[in-house]
This record gives sequence, C-alpha cells and structure tokens, in this order.
Amino acid sequence: MHIMEGFLPATHAVTWGAVAVVCVGVGLRSINKAVKKQPELKMLIGVAAAFTFILSALKLPSLTGSSSHPTGTGLGAILFGPLAMAPIAAIVLLFQAILLAHGGLTTLGANIFSLGVVGPLVGYGTYRLGKKLALPLSLTVFAAASLADLATYGTTALQLALAFPDPLGGISASLFKFLGVFAVTQIPLALGEGFLTVLIFNFMQKYSGGELAQLGFHLTRSEGRL
Repeated sequence: MHIMEGFLPATHAVTWGAVAVVCVGVGLRSINKAVKKQPELKMLIGVAAAFTFILSALKLPSLTGSSSHPTGTGLGAILFGPLAMAPIAAIVLLFQAILLAHGGLTTLGANIFSLGVVGPLVGYGTYRLGKKLALPLSLTVFAAASLADLATYGTTALQLALAFPDPLGGISASLFKFLGVFAVTQIPLALGEGFLTVLIFNFMQKYSGGELAQLGFHLTRSEGRL
C-alpha cells in the first residue's frame, strides 16, 4: 500500500494530498466528539493506532514503487467507525515515512486515502452488513478486516494505474496488471489479518469489556471467538 517517496507525478501527489487533508479533518472532529463524550475510550484508540502501526510496518517487497503488508485498519473501523481511521492513518504513515523510510512525504496523501479512508469504509460497511444479516461475530470481524485490507490494495493499484497507464491498454489494462501482481502476496496477507483481528478482538473483549460495552458491543463470553 505504501507508495514510495517521489513515485507519483506532482499533480497526482497534490490532488491526493488535498483529498486526504479533508478526510483527516473530518476524522479529527469525529474522534474529538467521541473522546469528549467518553474520555476512557482513549485507551482503545491507542490500541487501534498501535495495531495499525505494527501491522502496516510489516512490509514485503511487491511492485516497483510499492509494497505488500497487512493494514490493521479494520479493527479501528469496527470500533470507532471509518472516519476515525483517517487521522490515525495519517499519524502512522507520517512516522513510518520519517522513521522507517516506508512510504513517503510526497505520497502521504495517496497513502492516507487508501489506508485510512477506503479500507476503513469497506471494512465498516462489511461489519454493518454482517450485523444486519445476523452473521456470527467472528465471521463478521474476519470479513471486515480482510476486505478492508484488500480494498486498500485495490485503491493503491488504481492510484498507480491512474499515474502510469499502460501505453496500449490505458488505465484499465494497467489496473489489471497491478491487481494481478498484488494478489499473489496480498490475498494470503488479508486472510491472515482477518484471523489476527478476530484474536485481538477476543482479547479486548476479555480485558476491555467495559470499554467495548460503551461502544455498543454487548457480547456474551463466547461471542466473537473462532
């Protein structure tokens, strides 16, 4: 997901940056509103941020100019909604770009949009759909985390295709190529992230049940377990 420093054309970098600024601003308002109502949720927000930082730092080489890794945004999207993940992703990506040379500053907006906006939106939508269909919580959390991961990479593939269309087939052909190469590493990573997210959610259910209840998770002891 992390597009490296200087890889995108200037116009693309600026455009994605402007979109990301708006999303981060909206997300900050969402977090501030939640924390003012329930200050004790700061701990869970920290857990969601740490989970995203650790998983998204575990990179594997992939396409030129990018990398494959888990994203970790599905958990935060389930807990706090998709809006909260944009500022969390911005902080995570900024530190990774500066400290780990993972991603870049000029591509920060594009990376925020894929990791902190599209991925969480898909993950949260999947979670809400699973709840509406009364699916087992473990399956719902697994699907939400896995699809959030895949949506992030699909967005990155689209961003790269828009920046570097195929000379013969255009954007669609380029997108197909990027998605094909990403799939080799990303599908197994997404499935693994889904299982790990369920395990972390179970842990939080056991040790942070009160905070989860304040977020609307009224669970029995066995719910959410694989």
